[in-house]
Amino acid sequence: QVQLVESGGGLVQAGGSLRLSCAASGSFRSINIMEWYRQAPGKERELVAGISRDGNVNYADSVKGRFAISRDNAKNTVSLQMNSLKPEDTAVYYCHAAVAGWGFGIRYDPWGQGTQVIVSS
Repeated sequence: QVQLVESGGGLVQAGGSLRLSCAASGSFRSINIMEWYRQAPGKERELVAGISRDGNVNYADSVKGRFAISRDNAKNTVSLQMNSLKPEDTAVYYCHAAVAGWGFGIRYDPWGQGTQVIVSS
């Protein structure tokens, strides 16, 4: 099994910054994709940013130029640096990973418990 634990959420004023972190633990061979999703009240969960094992990144249009995703493969962690935050960034942020297990064809699809980000105007 694989567990993801997020940290770093909180309350910030518009224009401020926050850094989210997510650490994976458990027994697995490798982590392929690591991603951040968010879900605002009354809305569907949406992809914010993703990063492959070799560092290819993608972002939602709404966060391009403001957010930066990074990972440390040795530590099995992923971070999301969020700058120039807006009230519409308010949501619960979730870490997600695509993980390869030790056996042939074994895959895990873990989610973190979520961390709240509130941006006040």
